[in-house]
Amino acid sequence: MKELKKKNVLIAKSAKIGKGCVFGNNVVILDNVRIGKNSYIGHNVVIHKGTKIGNNAYIDDGCILGRMPRSGVSSTRKAKKTLPPLEIGNDCIISAQVIIYTGTKIGNQVLIGDLASIRENNIIGNKTIVGRLVMIEPNTKIGDSVIIQTGTHITGDAIIEDKVFFGDEVSTSNDNYMGRCPKGYKFKGPHIKRGARIGSNATLLPRVVIGEEAEVAAGAVVTHDVPDRKVVMGVPARVVRDVREEELIFKPKKI
Repeated sequence: MKELKKKNVLIAKSAKIGKGCVFGNNVVILDNVRIGKNSYIGHNVVIHKGTKIGNNAYIDDGCILGRMPRSGVSSTRKAKKTLPPLEIGNDCIISAQVIIYTGTKIGNQVLIGDLASIRENNIIGNKTIVGRLVMIEPNTKIGDSVIIQTGTHITGDAIIEDKVFFGDEVSTSNDNYMGRCPKGYKFKGPHIKRGARIGSNATLLPRVVIGEEAEVAAGAVVTHDVPDRKVVMGVPARVVRDVREEELIFKPKKI
């Protein structure tokens, strides 16, 4: 790699930096990185090969962007050949000490809180908020205007549709066998439909479907599918009532 070293900012010659960008101390920008105009890159940030960042980005101190997964020698070699670069859209805020892996695509106007970790092969839609200390595992799709609050764990192989809300420290999983899966087992996380709300400390088991605008109460353990526009509570979670009409974002179609 041919490098241009100026003070304590290291920028590969093949990187392309938009007009009006500002850099902190000890920034490292590797080969073929693209950063849009008027972006801020904070202190001690590392941006790995091929990462694409849109206009007006704010990347806070200590972030690592475009990291390659390192789960083993063979898987690492395969990942280098198959994973596309990390892409981050326009007007995004990436807070301090966030780690985002390569192969992930993030939309516009996304906010990611301090110390969050987002693994490879994820898609995150526009105007979504990923809170502090959130962990998002690989191969998950998250829609637009989703809110994920502090400390929540989003499992791999999940689908989260638009305008879903997660409270603090929600736990989701994609493995019914707790690491002792039979040969050929296909991992699958929850499918959470648009407008659903998941209360703090709730637990969602693998493969459950949370219906459109359904509500899972705080601390509930969801072991079965939840119907559209129903409230579930308890361990295991059971339907207790309908979601109130005034709380609905998407009004049901009248027949």
